[in-house]
Amino acid sequence: MTPQSTVVTDYIDEIAVVRLNRPAEMNAVNASLRAELTDTLYALEADDTIRAIVLTGTGERAFCAGQDLDEAATIDTGNLADWLNRQHAMYQAARDMTKPIVAALNGTAVGAGFQIALMCDLRVAHPALRMGQPEVKAGLASIVGSYLMSLQIGHSLNQELSLSGELITGERAHTLGLVNDLVSAEQVLPRALERAAKLAALPRTAVRLTKQRFRERTQPGFNEACSAGIRYQLECYASGEPQQVMRAFISRRASSTAARLHKD
Repeated sequence: MTPQSTVVTDYIDEIAVVRLNRPAEMNAVNASLRAELTDTLYALEADDTIRAIVLTGTGERAFCAGQDLDEAATIDTGNLADWLNRQHAMYQAARDMTKPIVAALNGTAVGAGFQIALMCDLRVAHPALRMGQPEVKAGLASIVGSYLMSLQIGHSLNQELSLSGELITGERAHTLGLVNDLVSAEQVLPRALERAAKLAALPRTAVRLTKQRFRERTQPGFNEACSAGIRYQLECYASGEPQQVMRAFISRRASSTAARLHKD
């Protein structure tokens, strides 16, 4: 049986709708999704028939629930740098796009999922979804996500969200400026498509150069954050705290699944 693609693309005129496609895992990022999303974005960048992209998740529960914990549990100080470099390459693929990208946040967007959303040019969400940077609760330093938030919100609020690891609603994210449009859940994708169509209709060169200037201004900070992220996460993993948190989560999940199966 051919494995199901973890990223699927549909086309509506000149707009590509890219879906993170691991709904049973809340579209969490694993090696397959990471590689497929990177390749998909660069392929769309090279396709002259595509003028804008909408990035969303399959299902109603999540845009992306962050890193896949089953994969993260296999990471140690020996392979962490390579793992994070591949993660950062996926982020860079989004940053390298000269075409507008609109995130249609259909559900939970946390950790790596939150960061993917922040890589997009615009974000559309609904009031009830949860989003944020919960890394500290998993024993990880909030480094790259905190840098990305610094491009959107002030220092004091960034500290609050990064240090507490608390999630916020789509409604609060809109108030803070992390989300551009707030609509009902069923209108998230239509509004994102509407936004993408308007951007696609603009002169290509002007859009490309405007995006290029934003990228030039922020690339040094992004590169530094990625390098710092590896240094700090190596220290976190050396402490054993992330592994402890992940083992506890996986154990609770297994117990919950076993209890549910026994009940059924």
